[in-house]
Amino acid sequence: MASLIEKTPAAGLTPLSRGDAVLTEVLPGPITAIMPYGGKDRAVASALKALGLGLPGPNRSVTKGAAACVWTGRGQAFLIGAEPPDGLAGIAALTDQSDAWVVLRLAGPAAEAVLARLVPIDLRAATGFRTGAVARTLLGHMPLVIRRTAAAEFELMTFRSMAAHAVHELDVAMTAVAARG
Repeated sequence: MASLIEKTPAAGLTPLSRGDAVLTEVLPGPITAIMPYGGKDRAVASALKALGLGLPGPNRSVTKGAAACVWTGRGQAFLIGAEPPDGLAGIAALTDQSDAWVVLRLAGPAAEAVLARLVPIDLRAATGFRTGAVARTLLGHMPLVIRRTAAAEFELMTFRSMAAHAVHELDVAMTAVAARG
């Protein structure tokens, strides 16, 4: 009988440090997609208060400790780092996404410059993409949910199957930015 070994999506690929940027894998805990049923947004927001969270508006996130509720599209958010409270059953569709995503953290003074090479939107804090901001976009050609978690830190979520390619693309961009310095 086969013996399976549990591995994280970016096992053996991170951490990477190039110049003023560091890429690490984040182990976020459970990830649950929350899609409120019609007219139930306020009830869902109220249920999330049990975790000290709320339902975020478009392009925003709400955090409390290690838990976060992250906007991921119209009528959808991801609850990350906490199990859904009991009050959500019956007012929202819930889907476990824990094994579907790789979560990477890009940090350091060069993080914005690295992402400018790969992401087709302006992620500079000076233009409004500040701590707590979220965007659904692309990393090269890969779907991406990106969240600014601190002044010089981003959390990047892409599909688990694309982990090696995402790390490779980020490594190339980090190396190029470091070479400018």
